[in-house]
Amino acid sequence: MSGRVTHEMEIGSGPSSRRHTQPSSHIHKVERPPQQNLLTEFQTVIKETFFHDEPLKAFQGQKSHTRFFLVLKAIFPILEWARSYNLEKFRGDLIAGLTIASLCVPQDIAYAKLANLDPQYGLYSSFVPPLIYAFMGSSRDIAIGPVAVVSLWIGTMVQNEIDPKKNALAYRGLVFTATFFAGVTQFALGFFRLGFLIDFLSHAAIVGFVAGVAITVGLQQLKGLLGITNFTKKTDIISVMHSVFGTVHHGWNWETIVIGLSFLAFLLLTKYIAKKYPKLFWVSAIAPLTSVIIATFCVYITRADKEGVAIVQYIKKGINPSSAHEIYWTGDLLLKGFKIGVVAGLIALPEAIAIGRTFAAVKDYNVDGNKEMVARGTMNIVGSMTSCFVATGSFSRSAVNFMAGCTTAVANIVMSCVVLLTLELIAPLFKYTPNAVLASIIIAAVVPLVDIPAAILLWKIDKFDFLACMGAFFGVVFKSMETGLLIAVAISFAKILLQVTRPRTAVLGRLPGTLVYRNVEQYPNALTVSGIMIIRVDSAIYFSNSNYIKERYFETFSIYNKLTAPNFIYFFPNQNYLD
Repeated sequence: MSGRVTHEMEIGSGPSSRRHTQPSSHIHKVERPPQQNLLTEFQTVIKETFFHDEPLKAFQGQKSHTRFFLVLKAIFPILEWARSYNLEKFRGDLIAGLTIASLCVPQDIAYAKLANLDPQYGLYSSFVPPLIYAFMGSSRDIAIGPVAVVSLWIGTMVQNEIDPKKNALAYRGLVFTATFFAGVTQFALGFFRLGFLIDFLSHAAIVGFVAGVAITVGLQQLKGLLGITNFTKKTDIISVMHSVFGTVHHGWNWETIVIGLSFLAFLLLTKYIAKKYPKLFWVSAIAPLTSVIIATFCVYITRADKEGVAIVQYIKKGINPSSAHEIYWTGDLLLKGFKIGVVAGLIALPEAIAIGRTFAAVKDYNVDGNKEMVARGTMNIVGSMTSCFVATGSFSRSAVNFMAGCTTAVANIVMSCVVLLTLELIAPLFKYTPNAVLASIIIAAVVPLVDIPAAILLWKIDKFDFLACMGAFFGVVFKSMETGLLIAVAISFAKILLQVTRPRTAVLGRLPGTLVYRNVEQYPNALTVSGIMIIRVDSAIYFSNSNYIKERYFETFSIYNKLTAPNFIYFFPNQNYLD
C-alpha cells in the first residue's frame, strides 16, 4: 500500500532513537498471480486441509496386485516392519513385554474397580486391544491398556445412569456401549482425517484437566486405603472430604490403613529410585506386582479379611467372553452410551498420540496420527464386543516399555500373552488381594499426572493458557469431570476466537549484521528502514479481524512515525516469512 510522506526523521528522539537504513532506489512491481477457477481453489483447500501428506501418492502407477499389498500395509503396518524382524529385536521385545506385563496385571485389576467393574474386565482390556493395536498401530513404543483418567470417567458417568451394585448386568451393558462409541469416534476421526479437531482442546487445558482427574482419582482411593464401606458417589473434593472425615470414628479400619500406607510408601520409594537412577527403572516396574504378591500372601496367612480388611474375593477364570449381545443398540441407553463414549474417545486420544510421538522423536521414526486413531478406534470397537472397556496408550506402561528396550509392537503381543496366561491359570490366586494395595497402586500411578512444572511454565509463557489450565483443574476438583471438561473446551475456544479476532501486531526491524527481522519492542537495536514500516500480524486475515488489523496499521504508524499515512507498508501475515 502506498501513500505520501512529507519528511524523513528518526523514530523517536534522544537516547532511545532508532536508526534507519536507506531503502533501495529500485522498486520492483510484483504481478498478481494467475486467476484460479473456483473448482481448482476448492481442490487446493481440501488437499491442504485433509490430504497434505498425499496418502494416495504411493498407489499411483502401480499394478493391481501391488496396490492390494500397499493397501494391506497401510492398514496393517506390521507387514512393513515384520520383514526385517529378527531374533535380536525379539529379545528386546520379550524383555519389555514381560516387564510391562508385571506392571499391567495389578494395574488392570485396580482400574477395573475404578470403573466399578469386576477385576477380570481390567485383564480382558489388556488382552484383546493390545493384540489389535500391535497389527494396526504405527507406534513401536506405546503400551496399550486401561488408564486411570478414562476408567474414572467411564465409572463416574455410567454410575450416574445405572447403579453397578443393584443392576450389574445393565451397568456392564452401558459400559460396553460407551466403549463401542468411543471406538467409533476414534475410528471416524482417523478415517475421515479429522484428527485436527482434537487440537481444539489445548495442551494447557489438557494439563489442567488431567491433573484435576488425577487428584479426583486419588481422593476416590481413600475409600480403599482407609477401609471405608459407606462412601460418597460424588467426585468433588468437598463431598469426598466430608465422607472421609465423617466416618473417622466408626468407618476406618486400622489394619487396612497399615497395609495401604505401607505399600503406598514402598511404591513411591521405587518410583523415586527409578527417577533418580534410570537404569533401575525395572524396580518401579515390578513394584506393583511385588506389592500384590506380598500383600495377598500376608492377608491369606493372617486371615486379615476376617478383621475387616476388604479383599478382591473373586476373579473369574478364562478368556474374554463375547459381549456384543450386551451392547444397547436401541432405546434411551443407546443415546446415553453414545454421549459418554464420544467424550471418553476424545479424552483418550490427545495424550496417547502425544506419548507415541514423543518416543518416536527419540528413536527417529514417524507416527501417523490418522492411522493411530483408526487403530485405537478398531481395538475399542472389537474390545466392546469382547468384554473390554476403553483402552488407550498408558504413559506409565509406555515409559517402562521404552526403558526396557522394546523395538516393535511385539512387546504388546508378549504382554497380551502373559495376561492370557494370567486369566487361564492364576487369576483365582488374587482372591485374597486387599483393596488397600490396589488403591495404593492407583494413587502411585496418578501422582506423575499432576504436572506442576508444566503449569509453572504455562504461567511464565502465556497467562491465558495458565487460566485455561487452572479453570479445567478447579472445575474437575471442586465440581465434576464434565464441568472441568466444559471449562477446558470453553476457554480453549475463547482463546482461539480472541487470537483470530484480535491478533497481535508488531513492527519489525533488522538485527544488525543479519538478515533476520524481529519485533522492535523486544529488540530495541533492530534497524528500521527510512520511509518503510514492516508490520507482522500473528494471524491470517479474515473478515472477523480485517477492520481491527486496519486500525492497528494506522495506530502503530502514527505512534512510530507521527505521520498520517506511510510511504510504504510491508505486511507479513506470519512471522515465518522472516524467520
